[in-house]
Amino acid sequence: MSLQPIIAAGLAVQIHLVSVLIAFVIGTWMMARPKGTMPHKALGRVYVVLLMASAISTFWIRGLGHGGFGFLHLLSLFVLLALPFAIVMARLGRVQAHRYTMIGVYLGGIWIAGLLTLLPGRVLHRATFGS
Repeated sequence: MSLQPIIAAGLAVQIHLVSVLIAFVIGTWMMARPKGTMPHKALGRVYVVLLMASAISTFWIRGLGHGGFGFLHLLSLFVLLALPFAIVMARLGRVQAHRYTMIGVYLGGIWIAGLLTLLPGRVLHRATFGS
């Protein structure tokens, strides 16, 4: 394990990694805790801001595919569209739609995208497993 690939990767990668790691911790905690409480609502706001920062930062990360956009950018687009929808659903009292959207963001935007970043050739793969 080495932080050197992350340090060398630049600011967008660092912003992305820090924001998504904190969002992962908050999201995991929120999945296990009671919903609709004041802590849920307060942490939910922080969670949304972190995920938005994480998703937006990916558009400056284009290491694979000759510097173009890839599949992970589609997940970022999904997150950027799903989060406002989930907020609107919560405010309208459509709890089930909010719940399913946020679970989708958590699984797709954090877990699936996170596992894909461990593929060979990616910065996180080099940081975790070496060159």
